[in-house]
Amino acid sequence: MPNSSSISEFLLLALADMRQLQLLHFWLLLGIYLAALLGNGLISTAVACHHHLNTPMYFFLLDLALLDLGCISTTLPKAMANALWDTRDISYAGCAAQVFLFVFLISAEYCILTIMSYDRYVAICKPLHYGTLMDSRACATMAAAAWATGVLYSLLHTANTFSLPLCQGNALDQFFCEIPQILKLSCSESDYLREIGFIIVSVLAIFGCFIFIVVSYVQIFRAVLRMPSEQGRHKAFSTCLPHLAVVSLFITTDFLAYLKPSSISSTSLDLVVSFLYSVVPPTLNPLIYSMRNQELKDAVRKMMSWTNISRGRLLICLNK
Repeated sequence: MPNSSSISEFLLLALADMRQLQLLHFWLLLGIYLAALLGNGLISTAVACHHHLNTPMYFFLLDLALLDLGCISTTLPKAMANALWDTRDISYAGCAAQVFLFVFLISAEYCILTIMSYDRYVAICKPLHYGTLMDSRACATMAAAAWATGVLYSLLHTANTFSLPLCQGNALDQFFCEIPQILKLSCSESDYLREIGFIIVSVLAIFGCFIFIVVSYVQIFRAVLRMPSEQGRHKAFSTCLPHLAVVSLFITTDFLAYLKPSSISSTSLDLVVSFLYSVVPPTLNPLIYSMRNQELKDAVRKMMSWTNISRGRLLICLNK
């Protein structure tokens, strides 16, 4: 059996055996990928281009959109290429890069979602101190800490995972390089347990952030329900519910992936669950945030109208 030093590539799971189904999967993944690029790209551009959206809430939303763009761009392009060209291979370095980027982006996104709950807590429960606690310097520091935490966390996991001796072949039962699938190839019990220990510590850290988010929203809802104005309650809920929906989607899909009982694990179920937590949130997050956010929808409409005007002027110039 090969060991990790002799493995030059990994074999990813083929989504289908029939050529027609492979092409169908390619077009489906391409449609999902383009939808995610469009949604997150529009949000990023709208926040960056409109000065009235230069607030902490939209600053962190911009971070979230950029992380979603990176996350879905880490997994889907390779899966689409494999489906289109009927291949399964990914290089050892490519697999390590995919693991590093995916873990980094997912962990940084969770940190940003936690910070966003704190932002909503301060805005609603401590409005008089909002300008002081959430000034531009504080926001930049918290965002930088979230990205740095993601990098450090990912470095530890990637270095530990790819230092394991692998002697169970090189086939991964997943459409992208995922740490649990790589651990199945390990032949070192002690190193395997060390990585499992890292994962347990990570789950505890995630659970700590989850408790922080829950406590923040308990305080938020108590403050909102005490508001005398119905319009004020509606505005507060409209800024909180999209974030709460995104957090729920993110945590639910992650828990399904990593905390499901091993007794019900199967290749097809693992594939569906991994698709849910790696592809669905980056695609739906822009839709969730734009549904109840009138400011964001107005900014996107203005941006689209500017695009149409510019296109019309270009056509006029070309006709001349």
